[in-house]
Amino acid sequence: MTIRKVLLVDDEDDIRTIGHLSLSRVGGWQTVLAASGAEALTKAATEQPDLILLDVMMPGMDGPTTLGQLRAQESTAKTPVIFMTANIQKQEVARYLELGAVGVIGKPFDPMTLPAEIKRLLPPT
Repeated sequence: MTIRKVLLVDDEDDIRTIGHLSLSRVGGWQTVLAASGAEALTKAATEQPDLILLDVMMPGMDGPTTLGQLRAQESTAKTPVIFMTANIQKQEVARYLELGAVGVIGKPFDPMTLPAEIKRLLPPT
């Protein structure tokens, strides 16, 4: 799968800043940022990212709810989503995969290896 544009959704400023640097400088991808599930829905529809990195725990609309809404929109129904969370227990990861995520990345993540971790989780082209 070819990645050109990634939407990073996280309510924490630091995560968005570090993630943006990692995805753009290390990964070489155009990066769009969103601070909430609602903002993610709007930006995903307008920006049409190749991949969405989605925080699980956010105020308002959490990650699983946001994923459900993304799947309900025709323009984002098939966009791959990878959850990011500090809670990477086996049963939680299994639940996120059942919801339709292609993978789960633990937080805190290593900015130098994040793009490689993303590529490892995505289906081959």
